Amino acid sequence: MTAPFKNVKTATGTAAGGSIAPLKNVAALMTLIETLRNRAIGLPGIGVFSGHSGYGKSVAAQYAMNRTGAIYVEVRDYWRQKRLCEALLNELGEVRPRGTVARMMDDIIYRMSDAPDRPLIIDEADKLVDGRMIELVRDIHETTQAPVILIGEELLPKKLEAHERVHNRVLDFQLANPCDADDTAALARLLVPDLTLSADLLDDVRTRTAGKARRIATTLHEIGQYARNHGLTEIDRASYGGRIFTGETPIRARAGKTSGGRN
Repeated sequence: MTAPFKNVKTATGTAAGGSIAPLKNVAALMTLIETLRNRAIGLPGIGVFSGHSGYGKSVAAQYAMNRTGAIYVEVRDYWRQKRLCEALLNELGEVRPRGTVARMMDDIIYRMSDAPDRPLIIDEADKLVDGRMIELVRDIHETTQAPVILIGEELLPKKLEAHERVHNRVLDFQLANPCDADDTAALARLLVPDLTLSADLLDDVRTRTAGKARRIATTLHEIGQYARNHGLTEIDRASYGGRIFTGETPIRARAGKTSGGRN
């Protein structure tokens, strides 16, 4: 997560007061969680929130964790079953988890059963499938009936199809979407509040970053730096000469010069 985006909790307002208007992906994840928490008896309680990298899924997950008190883990590529259990127990208050996977699973289920309405959010959930850990999550959900939210890349729903017992327990699939004009403007108000940005500049930023929240945030930080260096309080597309982070790989055009930032 990039530095200028790390403290984003809401797109406008503050948690302490005033109106709170989360980005649309944040709102979509919160709605998914409430759907799982309020589901009818007998319905499955797993939700999937997926989308391309950079859409702000992890930011949405952090926001949801803060708002709901959810258990939150972000799976690493090198994790296997035991490390996943240790991470879950850490989040549940056990400082030094010990024992076999079976013993730790029993402990996880015991602890989570005390608060069955508390969501479990698992970020980078693709790695659960790739690392053969997804059935542990199904066991946790089946035993505790706690809401489980799997967050991952665009192909996560397709990967889950290979695990029918998990796929059948998904109540809802939600897709994270690229930032629209409202989201981009909201991020600008949050990240460069003292700077007035024109609609044409914001639209250019949104379009050229493909609506990816992380790239938009990085570009807004760059715009803020450019404005400070040039003594500007208002800036439009014509007056901005800095970079827009498109994600394109820089290509050396000729000696001493590169291209790939602002094209």
